[in-house]
This record gives sequence, structure tokens and C-alpha cells, in this order.
Amino acid sequence: MSREPKFIVDLPKDRSSIIKVIGVGGGGSNAVNHMFRQGIAGVDFFVCNTDGQALDLSPVPNKIAIGSNLTEGLGAGSEPEIGKKAALESIEDIIDRLGVNTKMLFVTAGLGGGTGTGAAPVVAKTAKELGILTVAIVTTPFGFEGKKRIDQAMNGLEEIRRCVDALLIISNDKLKEMYGNLSLSNAFNHADNVLTIAAKGIAEIITLKGIMNVDFADVKTAMTDSGVAIMGSGMAEGEDRAIKAARMALESPLLDENQIRGAKNILLNITYGSEEILMEEAARINEFFQEEAGMTANLKWGYCKDESLGKKLSVTIIATGFEARENTLRTPEMDAIKFPLKEEQAEEIEDTVAPEPNVQPRLFDETEMAKREEERHHKILEERIAQEEQELEADRIRRIKERMQQLRNISSIYNTAEGVNELHDQPAYQRRNVKLDEPTPSDESGVSKYSLFEDEEKKPEIRKNNSFFHDNVD
Repeated sequence: MSREPKFIVDLPKDRSSIIKVIGVGGGGSNAVNHMFRQGIAGVDFFVCNTDGQALDLSPVPNKIAIGSNLTEGLGAGSEPEIGKKAALESIEDIIDRLGVNTKMLFVTAGLGGGTGTGAAPVVAKTAKELGILTVAIVTTPFGFEGKKRIDQAMNGLEEIRRCVDALLIISNDKLKEMYGNLSLSNAFNHADNVLTIAAKGIAEIITLKGIMNVDFADVKTAMTDSGVAIMGSGMAEGEDRAIKAARMALESPLLDENQIRGAKNILLNITYGSEEILMEEAARINEFFQEEAGMTANLKWGYCKDESLGKKLSVTIIATGFEARENTLRTPEMDAIKFPLKEEQAEEIEDTVAPEPNVQPRLFDETEMAKREEERHHKILEERIAQEEQELEADRIRRIKERMQQLRNISSIYNTAEGVNELHDQPAYQRRNVKLDEPTPSDESGVSKYSLFEDEEKKPEIRKNNSFFHDNVD
């Protein structure tokens, strides 16, 4: 009897992941360095830069030097156009490195400089043209960094918005509001951590095995051509841990937007540790996000176990498919830089010899004040409309609950023979608690004073008083 041959197949253990994260420029590369140290399950990391020295210092093994002929490895000099040309010069290398087995790509960049602002849109556009689901996670500059850098960031933001499937925006000015008293390195470390949470939260929804999974197909459906996305993560334990974690997921201080009303798609992942999630907790989390989105979102959720959480519950949400929103990135600090009123007034007073030097500043101030007053009125009007909508919604929900309670009461009566008999014996107005006034007896006699006679032509005739009778009886 011949022995059947055995075939042993060894799959390559270092096979490229379907999810890759690439940091473009100094800010993006720093964020990816942080992610690499923190670790994200099932993800390959890349750094891409015109600065050769920064690439050498990065712990990430996959490095792409761009624009070597153009910049000679010395950086883009804060010029986005040079960053763009550098990426185009090395486009074949970018395709070769990122196009292998890649289904999803995260592009991280700090906007406002040269390489990140100029090259990140090129990298993103190339990936999207290759059929890769492309998500950009970008930071906007501090207001104090100057008008030029802010304008470059805004232009870069609009450029990259057109080149990606989904866009997550992190505001450095919000970083200043939250961590203004920290050292600069610690503050930037917080920003890198937010970028890490964003990429990790989305990637590990796909890569971690769950009891009920949100898979790559779900993520692709929700994020393809979805525009600006909102992602949040929260963790809580103890009483009401479910709703606390859900609220925390929408309260990230650094995300530029945290309102999910109007979202068309929501991806939700719940992770528990030693204390398993209850059905009631899962229901409360799902209901919370549906209500926040306006009860119209297509919500896909999954859950998994991570023993390291202990008794904590972790909630990660990705909301996409919003209608176009007004650009909210120009913070008050940015506006102050754009309109340096004091400097402009001082120059006008020095250069003007005419007796009316103060007129122009006064008119300019009045225009600004009128503009601000109009904006304030618009804001008040929007708040009133929102409040009225909430009141109408609350009234609608109250009426629905009352109707449901009435139906429950009726149903409980019909379920018993006694209840049915009671319904038949009791008039409808009494069941509905309608009070009727008791009729007042009339004082008039019930005897009619009208009689029927024949007239001279033998036709019937009605007469009021009978001539044979009298009201007073003798």
C-alpha cells in the first residue's frame, strides 16, 4: 500500500498587512513614531519625508525619502509647492511601497508646513486612485503660528479633503485650551496620542477578533467617499459605565467636531474585560448614539473581549456621511491674526496728515462690530431654533409614550374575561372619564295645548287653544 505524499505549505509570516499608516512630513511622521511605539494590532507603519535627518531618527523601519533630487534631503522649507513636487518626483516609489496588499491607508500629516501640506494630498490621491480606502488624520496649526502658516493649512485642508474617502481633523488650538499649562513636549505628546487613538480605534475595529465583528466591508461601506468623519473613544467602569463611556466617546477635547447629528453611517465597537457586557448596557449605548445622530443613521455594531480592561467598558464610534458643514477651523486666534486692528490703526494715524485720521479706524471698527453683532444674533437664533426642536421632539416622545400606555391598558383589560365584561357593562364615556352634567327637569307641563280641527273647507287645522277647555278648572 503506497503512502500518500504530504505537502507542507508555509505561509510567509511577514506578509504585508491590508491596513497601513503613513506619516507625511515632520508632524505626520512624529505621530506615526508615537503610534509605532504604542502599537496598533495588524497594521504596517511608514514614514515619508523630504528631511533625511528626520527619517534617520525615526524608529519606524519602513521609510520613504521623497524629492531627493529636488530637496537633497534637506526638507521643503515650509513651502507646500516644494512638498508637492517632491511627492510627484517619488510617486513610483510611493506606489511600490504602499500598493502591496493594501486595502486601507491612513495618511497622517500636520498642516501648515511644506512636506505635510504639499505631499499628503498627493499620497492620498495616489492611494485612492489605486482603489485603496483612504482616511486622512490631520492637525491644524496654532493660531499664534502666523497668518501664512494658517492660510497654507486651510488650502492644504481643502486639497486633501478632495483626495480622501474620510477626513479626521484635530485642532491644535483646542490642544492649547486644554493643556496650555503643560510643557510643549507634553502638550504635543497629547496631540500625538489623539492621532493614535483615532487610527487605532478605526484599525482595530477591523483587525481584532470579536464575538460579533464589524469587518472591513462594513468600514468600507461607511467610509467610502464619506467626507469629514467623527471618531471618538471612551472608557468607564462602575455604575452606569455604559452611558458614561458612550458620552466620553463624543467628548474628545481635541477633535474639531464632536456632534454626530445628521450622520448617515455609524460604526460602533464595544469592548469589555472581566465583567461581561449586559444586554441592557448594549441597548443603552446603541440608543444613545442613535438619538445623538437623530434616529436616522445606519448603525453597525460589534463587541469583543479584552481581559486587560478588567471591569472597564470601552466604546469606540466612527460617524460618517454628514452634509457639508461650514468650515469651523478659523478659531478666534486665527481671526485675530488675520485682522491686527491695533497695528493697522497705528499705521493710519502716522501716515495721515488730514484732520480726519480717526474716521477710517472708527468705520472699520463699526463694520467689525456690526458683523460681530450679526453673528451673535445668528447664534442666538440658531440656539432658539435648536431649543424649539428639542421641545417639539420631547413633546412628540411624551405623546407617543402616553399613547403606548393607553394601548397597554386596553390590552391588559381585553386579556381577561372580567375585563371584557367590564367593557360591555360600562358606557364608553365613563371608560374615558368624561363627566356629563345631570339634566335639569323642565318646569313646563307635558300636556300639549295644541289640538287638531277641521276648517270650513274640511281641511285639517292646528289650533293653539282648545275652546272647550280652560287652564283654570272651575
